[in-house]
Amino acid sequence: MMRDQAETLRLKMLKSQGKLSKSIAIVSGKGGVGKSNFSTNFAHALLAKGKKVIIIDMDIGMGNIHILLGMAPRNSLTDYLLNKKEIDEVVNEAPGGLSFISGGSGLDMVMEWSAAMFDRLIKAFEYLQQGYDFILFDMGAGATQRSIELIVAVDEIIVISTTEPTSITDAYSMMKFICLQDPEKVFSIVSNRVSKGDDGNDAVTRLQYAMRKFLGKETKILGFLPEDPVVHKAVLAQEPFILLYPKAPISKRMMAIAETFVSPSSEEEFNQGEGFLSKMRSIFAKGRG
Repeated sequence: MMRDQAETLRLKMLKSQGKLSKSIAIVSGKGGVGKSNFSTNFAHALLAKGKKVIIIDMDIGMGNIHILLGMAPRNSLTDYLLNKKEIDEVVNEAPGGLSFISGGSGLDMVMEWSAAMFDRLIKAFEYLQQGYDFILFDMGAGATQRSIELIVAVDEIIVISTTEPTSITDAYSMMKFICLQDPEKVFSIVSNRVSKGDDGNDAVTRLQYAMRKFLGKETKILGFLPEDPVVHKAVLAQEPFILLYPKAPISKRMMAIAETFVSPSSEEEFNQGEGFLSKMRSIFAKGRG
């Protein structure tokens, strides 16, 4: 009870200091759909819109955000959770002004959320919520008990799918699983690697329809990204394509997705930042009960 009261007081103090950041989990039903590439370029598109953004790489054992950004961070989230570093020491600055935190190769061994580690995690999120407009969690493909706790707690979820039937099915299964944990969760969907000549919105429209018909859940379509050769070139160069090829069709589409995401109606509908930490504590308390 005392901890809950203390958290409520901290949240009120943070809120009085300014608007809290919005927490976003970027997920996919399966691997290989371009989720991490979306995360890094979407973050830069938000930066171009004047937003302050940080990415936290939560793809356990397979994190590659730092590779896509051409960085070799010395410190990671693992170092912070193990009390080896402070939170500001694990925040890295990539070219272009993007902040990110690498998960670290040993993060899978500390994801059981011991009381001490979880308290440090909460303190880190409190700190980050004061300095950024958006905290993007780049999650691993699929859903595990370890990752679902964080996914359920965030304010909004962006689901990445390709146009392949298996990818759409896996994305639906992921959203269904999350809905069973939290029926009120807010979802946005993006279709990636859309072939030339295809209706870019067809796949996400079908996904949206399935969510409405079978789960009674409304989802928001952010848009689609075309198959574009500059993506591969940018990955090899270890630089986001939106910076390396700003005039490419996919870069223009990414900017349009960011514009839709930060539109006034979206901000009003999905601004729930103050609930993130409370949900995290509640979920952890239940797990240890």
